[in-house]
Amino acid sequence: MKLNKRIVLAYSGGLDTSIILKWLQENYKAEVIAYTADIGQKIDKNKIIKNAKNLGVKKIIIKDLKDIFVKDYIYPMIRGHAIYEGVYLLGTSIARPLIAKDQIRVAKKFKAYAVSHGSTGKGNDQVRFELGYHYFGSKIKIITPWRIWKLKSRTDLINYAKKNGIPIPKDKRGAPPFSVDDNLFHTSTEGKVLENPKNSAPEFIFQRTVSPEKAPNKASYVIIGFKNGDPVAVNGKKLSPSKLLERLNSIAGKNGIGRVDLVENRFIGIKSRGVYETPGGTLLVNAHRAIESVTLDKETMHKKDEIMPKYAELIYNGYWYSKARFKLQKIVDQKRKKVNGSVKLKLYKGNITIVSRQTKSNAYSMKKVSFEENKTFNKSNVERFINFHKKNLK
Repeated sequence: MKLNKRIVLAYSGGLDTSIILKWLQENYKAEVIAYTADIGQKIDKNKIIKNAKNLGVKKIIIKDLKDIFVKDYIYPMIRGHAIYEGVYLLGTSIARPLIAKDQIRVAKKFKAYAVSHGSTGKGNDQVRFELGYHYFGSKIKIITPWRIWKLKSRTDLINYAKKNGIPIPKDKRGAPPFSVDDNLFHTSTEGKVLENPKNSAPEFIFQRTVSPEKAPNKASYVIIGFKNGDPVAVNGKKLSPSKLLERLNSIAGKNGIGRVDLVENRFIGIKSRGVYETPGGTLLVNAHRAIESVTLDKETMHKKDEIMPKYAELIYNGYWYSKARFKLQKIVDQKRKKVNGSVKLKLYKGNITIVSRQTKSNAYSMKKVSFEENKTFNKSNVERFINFHKKNLK
């Protein structure tokens, strides 16, 4: 039978999306195109291709998006110092809009009538994917198996896999211990023992950071160079966006930096506890704030701090392509061309210390802040300044 309908599935090669792939073929009588976005996650291309071919897939697309991911998604977010609920650096949130955009590109290229994803019905990712799908392909149908199929539990999935000859990894028999998502920016771990907030996170779940106790007893130093608000070099060496983040991940991870344990408020109204690792990103946020402190004026910095919670919430909720986020990004980037120079960081057992900031900017005046007597700052104006603000107390 010739199939004249196509569906593009966001496919990881794992058990869940393999089941979805088979389920789509069964229930929609369509050709399924397996699409994988390489954004720096642990990826086994051979496994993805093999699993998809065994399930009858003829077209398998694996797209390298690592540099685009860092340059066009992570860097703008770093410029905004986006931190959700004071803790989360939005590592999963920022990845979904890019995957959705490129998945729609593939769907349009091959004239697919629908796209599909493997996000569950309780999480945030279903929202992020589908808002992205709608923005770039509002006429393309969205199929969300977890919200419509009759498979309600992990046991149901295992039984479906057995029935259809889908390989079941040994660690997936029964309920898996954790749900893990990773990309070049971060790794998130959720589920099982972590679901009860009174339980401490077991050390073995951490994948890209050593514990601070086992980090080197000697401090490490790293210099991050910035141009027009974006990082461009590490220790004087210019690197592509993805290579730069890889380098910072390695340096920070070895020093136990970037771990957070949080209970977050999901967009759909559920609280969720997770453990996230964002080693390189933690360095970038700290260094970026440090370089802005000597290159931007007070009003600009304070305005950015004022809008940050809303900016972060928009990203978390899947509104990366919204008018509201675009508007805030313009505020974030208004004076980014002034943000040039370098920041030296000291890393020691999970801690980050700003060692120095260097810039050619004149935003910071040594003459004005000096305790030595000088003529560049008129102290007599200070009394008038204070008297003016006394009126505001009434």
